[in-house]
Amino acid sequence: MEGGADALPARVSLKVAPGASKESVDGWLGETLKVRVVAPPERGKANAAAEKIVALALGISPDDVSIISGHHSARKTIEIQGLSVGQIRSRTDVSTWT
Repeated sequence: MEGGADALPARVSLKVAPGASKESVDGWLGETLKVRVVAPPERGKANAAAEKIVALALGISPDDVSIISGHHSARKTIEIQGLSVGQIRSRTDVSTWT
């Protein structure tokens, strides 16, 4: 099933490492997408940065990425509008980036 504006949101497991020296999408470990953010884990700063970097990697608006669980944990579940899980995995496969 292809994603689109009327598609159900895709849910993805996310592991966020806050306080990193640089922001990056580090690829997949099994079913979990790993990201690093510079922002500290306080007052939602790391969560907002994680949503933004995932959106940037996917080429979509940050408004289309939402953390739905794990707000106070490194392990989160995010919902992404307009893309299928397959499209998300393809766009975040760091082994294909140049």
